[in-house]
Amino acid sequence: MGPTASGKSALAMALARSLEVEIISVDSAQVYRDMDVGTAKPTTAERAAVPHHLIDIIPPTEAYSAARFRDDALRLAADIGARGKLPLLVGGTMLYFKALREGLSDLPEADPAVRAALDAEAALRGWPAMHAQLAYIDPETAARLEPRDAQRIQRALELHRITGRAPSELFAGRRKREAPFRLIEIALVPSDRAELHRRIEARFDAMLSAGLVNEVRALREKYTLSPDIPSMRAVGYRQAWDFLERNFDTTELRNRGIYATRQLAKRQLTWLRSTPGQTFDCLDPELETKVLEFVKRKLGQ
Repeated sequence: MGPTASGKSALAMALARSLEVEIISVDSAQVYRDMDVGTAKPTTAERAAVPHHLIDIIPPTEAYSAARFRDDALRLAADIGARGKLPLLVGGTMLYFKALREGLSDLPEADPAVRAALDAEAALRGWPAMHAQLAYIDPETAARLEPRDAQRIQRALELHRITGRAPSELFAGRRKREAPFRLIEIALVPSDRAELHRRIEARFDAMLSAGLVNEVRALREKYTLSPDIPSMRAVGYRQAWDFLERNFDTTELRNRGIYATRQLAKRQLTWLRSTPGQTFDCLDPELETKVLEFVKRKLGQ
């Protein structure tokens, strides 16, 4: 686990050189086909060297949930174990890790009528206003969500309208379903936040150079998309979409993309502070050696 640009993929490939593993992606954007540049997917060579799972499994018109991830990850982990290998889960979508570790709440199914009403209201008022409505109903849940996080704001308001209870109250009452195998949890955290920011800048610059805007343009031509669906709200894609719609200059695109990525990293690090597991400095030049030694000790090797 770790924030964006912390070197998770490189560390995973290093572990794969010493251990018999297959990698399960824990990334809510890498599940989408044709979204390659902005998601920093493993290269063709890396995927040929080590089996990777939960990458390119759905089109960007669909949604992928934490519940679906948990089901897929548990199934894949069992399959990988049956092949005599270790499932290595790698990514930065902290909600997915939490779902795997603790299970999910037993919540009401989606109600199309309620969702349609919420969508109509949001079209008139905007999602920041819907976020303010959620803050009045449930300040705790609203504080965890961005004002433009349409998918999660909608779900929280939907739960309230269906049950009459605050979403935070429903979440607190969930029944935990622990993963049916032992987890060795490794968190990559930078000792120098400024260096992580430099990595983020270099990473976003590389995405722009590799054609992020052209990728979003091609996605808009190939699929029926909108800026409110989950795939297009991913960091980088949201900013590139706005660039194509509003025609501001590339400097502003770069600044917006880097800022959004920094904010994502900040949220990821906040999650990690309350997450169990062994923490390693992702900037440590001895990182690969130390993590491999730690994992081998845990495995009894």
